[in-house]
Amino acid sequence: MAKVSVIVPVYNVEKYLTECIDSILSQTMTDIEIICVNDGSKDKSLEILNEYAVKDKRVIVINKSNSGYGHTMNTGLNIASGEYIGIIESDDFVSKNMFEDLYKIAKEYNADIVKGDWYNYWSKNKFARKNNRISSAKTFKLTNSTEDKSLLRINPSVWSAIYKREFLNKYNIRFLETPGASYQDLAFSFKVFALAQRVVLTDKAYLYYRQDNMNSSVKSKTKVYCVCDEYDEIDRFLEKYPDIKDKFKIQEEINRYNGYVSSVLRIDDSVKPEFIKVFSEHFKKEYDSGLLQDEFFKKIKKKEFMVLINSPDKYLKVLKNIERRRKFNQFRKNILSIHFRNGKLEMTLFGKEII
Repeated sequence: MAKVSVIVPVYNVEKYLTECIDSILSQTMTDIEIICVNDGSKDKSLEILNEYAVKDKRVIVINKSNSGYGHTMNTGLNIASGEYIGIIESDDFVSKNMFEDLYKIAKEYNADIVKGDWYNYWSKNKFARKNNRISSAKTFKLTNSTEDKSLLRINPSVWSAIYKREFLNKYNIRFLETPGASYQDLAFSFKVFALAQRVVLTDKAYLYYRQDNMNSSVKSKTKVYCVCDEYDEIDRFLEKYPDIKDKFKIQEEINRYNGYVSSVLRIDDSVKPEFIKVFSEHFKKEYDSGLLQDEFFKKIKKKEFMVLINSPDKYLKVLKNIERRRKFNQFRKNILSIHFRNGKLEMTLFGKEII
């Protein structure tokens, strides 16, 4: 049994695939298996994978007809034999010590999940900016979502963590298999953090998350309602576990609201009014039921929310303000960010740590 099984879902990514697989094969931890699941690629991706499999026995290639990300990931999960599971998207790449470091932490704490930070990466100028999503104050100690609900608010980023395979199989945690869907890390991420009792975070970044792959499914306006499918799946999950529902239902609605905002900002203008209508109807129903109270509005601006449910046709103006705030905050973060880590001041200028 390998220490870590690394699952790599592959679909028409020949441009980036070599960099991805090379980064995994170069890991300082050699006791890994690399399960590459080709989801009916029409380019040279399968040919590239087969060449790697001939050169290195750790590379396992599964070839299947196109059926979407969820089925592709579950195919890998179902055959994985490693003690822990890692996930690397085939257009991303990783630091050479990622799995050795995360596995060492996992064994030290007997963790269900160990999650690290990551870099946003732009290919054109090879620019990487650390996300700083994980506070150093929360690192290297056991926790779970009952103790710290913020775990459920971390960007899904399923590829910046490793998961104990025994834990995933105990609860049969798998991806939603909506054909051709996007956003399919949302429900998976919520489930693992809602159920895991032993979670450890590290603020060290290992994965380079590519931002300029124009073939990425997140760019496709045809997949706008896939995000709704993911949150509906979370609702089904919560119905299955009433105790978890009592603790985390409001957090799920906070996540859904923010997720819908992010989705409507990125989709084509022609479908925004229709999506906002669906967005509005869901939250009007939840608000009228009395579910959304103080806990919800501590995280969501009530004035903007009321426009959504009472005047959805006017919500586009609200979205423009939200988008301006986000762009400004991102611009400021790209130029300069300051953090205190382990009692020391760290400064990042243009994405690079200078102190």
